[in-house]
Amino acid sequence: MNVKQSLNPILAALAVLTVTTAQADAPDGAALYATHCAACHGADLEGAPDWRRPGPDGLLPAPPHDETGHTWHHGDQFLFDYVKLGGQQVLDDLGVRFTSAMPAFDGILTDAEIEAILDFIRASWPERIREIQAERTAMEAETGQQ
Repeated sequence: MNVKQSLNPILAALAVLTVTTAQADAPDGAALYATHCAACHGADLEGAPDWRRPGPDGLLPAPPHDETGHTWHHGDQFLFDYVKLGGQQVLDDLGVRFTSAMPAFDGILTDAEIEAILDFIRASWPERIREIQAERTAMEAETGQQ
């Protein structure tokens, strides 16, 4: 047995250990969603009741993040910015005249945690919805428009 052959099992074990460690260090999107999002958007991504009608404060309640809502209508960068910067900042930057109650999570969640939450939400969608959202993400990246 040469040196290369004797190292193969060791290298394979190190590769498994590296992947396992990386997975263990990855933020848990479901747990983060439960902690930071579920109070408004629902434990099962179902959104607030009557989310299409303004509440007493004149603001629309939190929409669902499952396939019945409109989260999947937006590309990844828009969704990331909406969580990080807050809805109002993103809408203002886009010139959209609409008032959003979505708070900013910059300084509360890391970028990796925001991505983990969005991955958790996307994973709940049926395959066809994920495909449509991926197309919107590609178009967003290609045009630079959100």
